[in-house]
Amino acid sequence: MIPTLIATFGLASGLAITYYLFKSPNPPELDLQKWWGSGSPVAVVDTSIRPFKIEFNYTMIKDLKERLHNRRTFTKPLQGIQSEYGINTIYLETVLDYWVEDYDFKKRADLLNMFPHYKTNIQGLDIHFIRVKPDVEDVEVLPLLMLHGWPSSSKEFDKVIPMLTRPRVGYNFVFEVIAADLPGYGFSEGTNKPGLNPVQIGVIMRNLMMRLGFEKFYIQAGDWGSQCATHMATLFPEQVLGLHTNMPLSSKPVSTLKLILGALVPRLAVDRKYADRIYPLKNLFSYLLRESGYFHIQATKPDTIGVALTDSPSGLAAYIIEKMAICSSRIELDTPHGGLQHLDLDDVLDTVTITWMNNCIVTSMRLYAEGFALPEVQTVHDIPTYVPTAAINFLYEVIYQPDWILRDKFKNLVRSTVIESGGHFAAMQTPNLLTDDIFDSAVEFLKFHEKNKRIRDQNY
Repeated sequence: MIPTLIATFGLASGLAITYYLFKSPNPPELDLQKWWGSGSPVAVVDTSIRPFKIEFNYTMIKDLKERLHNRRTFTKPLQGIQSEYGINTIYLETVLDYWVEDYDFKKRADLLNMFPHYKTNIQGLDIHFIRVKPDVEDVEVLPLLMLHGWPSSSKEFDKVIPMLTRPRVGYNFVFEVIAADLPGYGFSEGTNKPGLNPVQIGVIMRNLMMRLGFEKFYIQAGDWGSQCATHMATLFPEQVLGLHTNMPLSSKPVSTLKLILGALVPRLAVDRKYADRIYPLKNLFSYLLRESGYFHIQATKPDTIGVALTDSPSGLAAYIIEKMAICSSRIELDTPHGGLQHLDLDDVLDTVTITWMNNCIVTSMRLYAEGFALPEVQTVHDIPTYVPTAAINFLYEVIYQPDWILRDKFKNLVRSTVIESGGHFAAMQTPNLLTDDIFDSAVEFLKFHEKNKRIRDQNY
């Protein structure tokens, strides 16, 4: 009797675990017009699309430079230490001096304004976006929504937009690019209401594209933008024609189990050439433990650290620069720059300046807290997406997952590329490689839809 009971319990437990690991829940019920603006929804919604120009105004610049000039003396690094304890404050001094003396605010604003900028109100929030239409004839134009992550903005894409909107030999299509600032980032308005998580941002971005007249479109995204885009592909598969991501990630429970099981026989779990990107797991966990302190703070107490970062441009620069450096090359802690040399300093200071002038560091960091606060996020994570997906994995991306794990979430992974260089801010660091992969991925998306069309036609 006892052995039978034990066997029955074991079988039941196994079935329960299997169900949990492989379950595909129903999508959450979402209000697709949920109001995120101040107060209650307005009776008449402003649907206008307004031209917008970026200006680094004199008052902001004067105040910023005064604060930088009056900064306190920083504590020097320990003897023999470069960036192992965080940003090298001697190096930081040179960056701040450059920001005050040599960073050309007008020139940088003019460069950003080479693209048409707009704002429109979506669900109570003014959303900023760049929209560049290609000047072409006899070439198919594919609408492409581009979404960034933290601590970035649509500025991140200023190197790739010109390449994406120009025809290239061997391709019979080009892109119309819509690069949007996530709510609370860059020039997009943040909310004063809790709950604006990546799922809800996905709804906002879908509504933005519909406002612009796109019923169907493609998406390219990284970091938090990739999370929002993945949720869009999951929830709106009839509208998202293809998803290209430079931070591919499956957050399903079975994916975590596979990651752990793969540690037992790494050569069976991942191509031997790339095994050291995730195995041995102790190295991965050591890296994540070393570099994820900011993540935990922002996911729990963003408003507290936000006080210091809002009040001090030196502190804001140090905080953002250190993370941009490590995510561009994690192996250069023994240098003063900590990895920042792989990015153009003016691009980095554009990001810091945009964050400072819009006072949006707190509203951007809150996404870390919101991303884990509501069960609807994990629910959508657990639902597979059948939208054709392309993944590109740069060398120093935060985390790498092999295709056999990615397919837990992305059932139609039509292209997967592994790059032996680059990092998290791909559009800034390796714009040519990213652009090439977007074009090649679009070829696969078009093939996927043509094949499905032939199958449908044969069945009628």
